[in-house]
Amino acid sequence: MLDDRKLAVLRAIVEDYVSTNEPVGSKALVERHNLGVSPATIRNDMAVLEEQGYIAQPHTSAGRIPTDKGYRLFVDRLSTVKPLSAAERRAIETFLSGAYDLDDVVGRTVRLLAQLTRQVAVVQYPSLTRSSVRHVELVPVAAQRLLLVLITNTGRVEQRVIETIGEISEDSIAHLRALLNTCLDGCWLGDVPTAVADLPAQVPAEDRPVAAAVLSVLLETLVENHDEKIVFAGAANLAAVDFSQGLRQILEALEEQVVLMRLLGEVGDSSNTLTVRIGTENPDEGLQSTSVVAAGYGVGNQTLARLGVLGPTRMDYPGTMGAVRAVARYVGQILAES
Repeated sequence: MLDDRKLAVLRAIVEDYVSTNEPVGSKALVERHNLGVSPATIRNDMAVLEEQGYIAQPHTSAGRIPTDKGYRLFVDRLSTVKPLSAAERRAIETFLSGAYDLDDVVGRTVRLLAQLTRQVAVVQYPSLTRSSVRHVELVPVAAQRLLLVLITNTGRVEQRVIETIGEISEDSIAHLRALLNTCLDGCWLGDVPTAVADLPAQVPAEDRPVAAAVLSVLLETLVENHDEKIVFAGAANLAAVDFSQGLRQILEALEEQVVLMRLLGEVGDSSNTLTVRIGTENPDEGLQSTSVVAAGYGVGNQTLARLGVLGPTRMDYPGTMGAVRAVARYVGQILAES
């Protein structure tokens, strides 16, 4: 265990290195920080920190830089996450509240996160498996063709075209639409098959083939193997960083949806969970010179998906964590109000 003074020295090294991108020496620590001890004592503390793997000397006669272990201890011992200013909070709320559908919410969120943090922003779409039905619409598009539109409580929209055997009247379509919405309003998507099991018996015999076709397409939509969609923005921000592993490896990893899913982590039960993975803690080898800050977002206590940022291990962790947490909270509020 490190005592409070050594923790203060480590904190100062992390803050200076993040700010200057230059190895930090004992003289700089004395000049920039009121640590209350002599330069010799600071050098002794730095020697202990280096011996225990919290800092390293990249070059002979150079200062020290934090290691992944040092960053981890710094993050774990953060007493506060840097709050956003009132102006920043107002700007986030105004920017996100102008979204008109889920795609726009996600698009605005990923751009906003990239701008706020100067990192790569990653946003996962709300999972269908964690959504409920808000509305089902049936729209005739031709004599023997219907458009099924399923709208979830998260604003996600699924559309499928249904080919019918014969023509169906407007009254029959309206009746089937009303039955579907009565059965499914507020129903969790996983419970839809049970909820519609008795629906064909509630329509006239001549309309049952169409009802069966609609239900078949509806259930197929729910059981399809949806690759959860993830978007990212701000890759150009990586160009300003000298990564120990090549930038090309990082960009290639970001192109893989599976990698991005692992990057954000599992969707848990609490939308307030903020996670930080540093360097070699990342599961993908190509991203082990980066850090990831991620949080869940959702409605109430239910987490629907996750969002976060990826950047160099030399990042402003308090500021980045504050931005990610604030944006996740605002996205959840917007989805709850939509």
